[in-house]
Amino acid sequence: MCGIVGYIGNQDASSIIFEGLQRLEYRGYDSAGIATLEDDVQTRRAEGKLVNLQAALQRSPLHGSLGIGHTRWATHGRPSEVNAHPHRAGSIVVVHNGIIENYLPLKERLRNLGHHFSSETDTEIIAHLIEEHYKKSKRFEAAVRAALKEVRGAYAVAVICRDEPDLLIAAKLGSPLVIGQGEDAYFVASDIPAMLSHTREMIFLDDGELVVFSRTSMQISTIAGTPVEKLTKTITWSPLMAEKGGYRHFMLKEIYEQPRAIADTIAGRIDKDERSIFLKDLHLDAAALKAFDKIFIVACGTSWHASLVGKFMLEKLCRIPVEVDIASEFRYRDPIISEKTLTLVVSQSGETADTLAALREARGKGGKVVCICNVVESSIARESDGIIYTHAGPEIGVASTKAFTTQLVALFLFALHLGKVRGQVDAELFSTLIEELLTLPRKIEEVLGLDEKIEQIAKDYMMASDFLYLGRGNQYPVALEGALKLKEISYIHAEGYPAGEMKHGPIALIDEHLPVVVVVPENATAEKVVSNMEEVAARGGKVIIITTVGFDEAMAKADAVLHVPLIVDDLMPILTSIPLQLLAYHIAVLKGTDVDQPRNLAKSVTVE
Repeated sequence: MCGIVGYIGNQDASSIIFEGLQRLEYRGYDSAGIATLEDDVQTRRAEGKLVNLQAALQRSPLHGSLGIGHTRWATHGRPSEVNAHPHRAGSIVVVHNGIIENYLPLKERLRNLGHHFSSETDTEIIAHLIEEHYKKSKRFEAAVRAALKEVRGAYAVAVICRDEPDLLIAAKLGSPLVIGQGEDAYFVASDIPAMLSHTREMIFLDDGELVVFSRTSMQISTIAGTPVEKLTKTITWSPLMAEKGGYRHFMLKEIYEQPRAIADTIAGRIDKDERSIFLKDLHLDAAALKAFDKIFIVACGTSWHASLVGKFMLEKLCRIPVEVDIASEFRYRDPIISEKTLTLVVSQSGETADTLAALREARGKGGKVVCICNVVESSIARESDGIIYTHAGPEIGVASTKAFTTQLVALFLFALHLGKVRGQVDAELFSTLIEELLTLPRKIEEVLGLDEKIEQIAKDYMMASDFLYLGRGNQYPVALEGALKLKEISYIHAEGYPAGEMKHGPIALIDEHLPVVVVVPENATAEKVVSNMEEVAARGGKVIIITTVGFDEAMAKADAVLHVPLIVDDLMPILTSIPLQLLAYHIAVLKGTDVDQPRNLAKSVTVE
């Protein structure tokens, strides 16, 4: 969702905040703004991309060493300059990420008290509410605390006050907020990359916590005022990891980072001599793992597709029933959970609102929760009983790529560990699967070598108005993911289907104008999928196949063929997904869309 940056120190706040917003632009992109404080509050806002705000700052620079900034993804109110943050009421200026659920009664009450509103946003209500309390108490900190006690919903806020020019206050409930400690300076932001060029020393706020920054100190407490002790975490990412590194887009960089990201996710977790998996943050011993009689996997979007593949892994290697839910459905359907139920929640950001709510639903019913997550100390990671971190590094492109494949690796590691503990994976099978896993980075490099050929295929089919993606077994989720990638960044309508379901409806769509992407590695169901391909070809459809080296039977009816290396079937979805990432990328580039920040999408959906 939206991105927040705040700074208090002795340097120019405007330039530091703008740099931070550039690193958070993937979180929101329909408007942006900065407010600084020097004698009085000065604000610059602009609709659209950050370049528009940059132009406004060049025309009329801001001054001061204290300030807040925001890049917005519209929830309340259309994208416009008047709805852009920061919002001001009297001496109070606010930026906000989240949704205020009780904004209508608060707005009505404030109107009756004489307040006038200039925007359509719920955020402006926060500014007026703090201002109303400030008029009574004349104390900035007390006014913020009193106002936040009245707010229902999700928020991360950063607030400054014209009359108290040496204070910056921030707080969170349900939306991410991170503190950075620099030399003679403090930072606050929605995400780590905003501050990495200035500090790697971070503190992660928990829900219901508030921080008051002065020029020389900070104090963290609950909203009610109880002091809180927090640990500082040193972030190991380098700032360069969040830069494009010479690639045209973040998405392409992140596709090419997959061999490294997967190697990092595997590193330190395998003991080949002992034939064991080491998951140090799992916090579930063998007895606990053996006691589970059912697993839920809960996720959204791309992480849900990874979870569908994970079901195949877990049921095959562990012989335990697995149910996969979309988080926004799981949290409202009163799932049957007991102390013998394990819920795996999968999230790149660790801040997805529906997934976090699903986690709380599972724990509230007495179940154990383990998360698979990329972001250290995210809300989901902190609230889970156990954690399996992927080590993908920051993923900036909105369309997820390396997060998806590292999630699959993490799910495989967990399945292998659980299968061994439960006596379903013997020493020979364990060794075989580990050897296959260790070949993944090299084999992904081979798949990336198909890039030029994929770009040519993209040129041939970029004008199609629709695509159909087919797969079977653990390749069906890959078909879903391939279709999602194309929809997200090229704006071409695409659907993923199980190949066996084609005759139950989608076959009516097939004609000479419809490209059909078929994921058909040589495996137990390959012959069935080839039969489906023949049905497509017989109706004039254009067939693009992703298959394995040596499976010539799949080539006969194909208009374009991409071969990936052989690997054990459990890991094949990782290899077959990468050509689909590249196909979506090249079609989007050829169509001239905004690859890294596609319209209407944000990297992390931190509100319902």
